[in-house]
Amino acid sequence: MAGPEYHHRMLHLHSTSPDRWLAQVDQNLNDILIDHAHCEQKAASTAMHLMFEYVENEDLRQEMTEIIAEELEHFHMVLALLKQRDIRFYKMKPGTYGRKLMGLCRRQEPHKAVDRLLVAGLIEARSCERFVLLRDHLQDTQLSDFYGSLYESEARHHATYVRLAQSYGDDAEVSSRLEALAEAEAKIIADGCELPRVHS
Repeated sequence: MAGPEYHHRMLHLHSTSPDRWLAQVDQNLNDILIDHAHCEQKAASTAMHLMFEYVENEDLRQEMTEIIAEELEHFHMVLALLKQRDIRFYKMKPGTYGRKLMGLCRRQEPHKAVDRLLVAGLIEARSCERFVLLRDHLQDTQLSDFYGSLYESEARHHATYVRLAQSYGDDAEVSSRLEALAEAEAKIIADGCELPRVHS
């Protein structure tokens, strides 16, 4: 079982999710599940964009190819879960989390590459932390087992994105930006979002 120190050490997160979010989960579980499918789709899309943007980076191309395949596999797993539960999958209004985080990215290369990769990594880190919470919180055994089976891949993706950011900046810059972005990410999570979402 992942201890409370797990996300701080492994995932560079500066906060734990508030009880407010688990209350949103309890009151709006179907919406959280639908949003989870959208998150997997967006994660595949992010990796695809990065692969096109930084096409000359062979290491990045290979890693993104694997992440895209894994995120799409998870997307179809969530869709199967929705279908089994007679929950209709539809286009939802996204929460504010991703947009706020992306807004922190610098515009000039190579700093832009560093920030985009670190932001992608922090989103994976927060997903990991929340999947562990869902595993431990949900009374529904099927869902608890499902989230227990997913969180390790999110942690692995986080580590991959942080490592790839080091292709575009030295250790000191990447480390400093990761700390700054993680601090901002914690504030976005603390502010929350009224829409019940995986990252609300």
